[in-house]
Amino acid sequence: MKRLLPFFAALSALLIATPAGAYWEYGHQTIAEIAWANIKPATRARILVLLRQQKLLGTPECKAGTIDDAAVWADCIKGIKNPDGRQKFGETNAWHYQDVNICQPFDLIEACKGDNCVSAQIVRDAKLLRDRRAPTADRVRALVFLIHFVGDLHQPLHAGEKGDKGGNDVKADYGTFTASRLNLHSIWDGYLAERAISTGPSLVRRYPLAVRRAVAAGDVVDWSRESWQVARDVTYATAIGGDPCGPTPTRVKLDNATIERLVPTVRLEVKRGGLRLAKILDGALG
Repeated sequence: MKRLLPFFAALSALLIATPAGAYWEYGHQTIAEIAWANIKPATRARILVLLRQQKLLGTPECKAGTIDDAAVWADCIKGIKNPDGRQKFGETNAWHYQDVNICQPFDLIEACKGDNCVSAQIVRDAKLLRDRRAPTADRVRALVFLIHFVGDLHQPLHAGEKGDKGGNDVKADYGTFTASRLNLHSIWDGYLAERAISTGPSLVRRYPLAVRRAVAAGDVVDWSRESWQVARDVTYATAIGGDPCGPTPTRVKLDNATIERLVPTVRLEVKRGGLRLAKILDGALG
């Protein structure tokens, strides 16, 4: 159902100048499949009923009939253009992240003005999904956005940054791989995420109730703060080699030893995303 992106396909995706989406396909689909394995049967059945109405989304270019397709729909629609060449769904771009400065006290108010941030959209979509009186088209849209956005929130560079567009402005090397457009954000979105997910036992499984409750404790604000903290204390601290708020080098390098040290953190973020998505879906549909 899911697979690692072939190297050259991944490289092509990196080099094309289009808006990037957190965790690429493999990460988003893994988070969705973890949730699928841990939701209640009734929730699963209601999700299938909604996804069968994917035609109501009005995006035949972007499928959403399965949990895997739904997980990447919100990134797929970025490529749909109006006749004048502008993005048809351009207003949704800001919903994939929140620019919370890692070098300032944690605060979502400024980052989420007008609800234009990922955590506000997660709350909005969950509320809409719970409303059985809402139009079916709105609920289908809320579902596919929700599945994607919970994944986005657990990519640390979509939750915290330091004035560099979530690491997009930080040129970086990944092991021995270098490319002119390779940056810290794309490494955490794709190469590092794929390395982590495919290392060790599969993350897609039914977790014990105690584990599900522990991981999914708290709310979206708590999870936002936690992901922001990972961005500060792990992502930037590792890339810079010390103080995350110190000067950022012209180009950072993640060598193989560093990549290995980061794998457990990325695996934990994916697991958190999946189990928290399961909690939200059960709360809205279970």
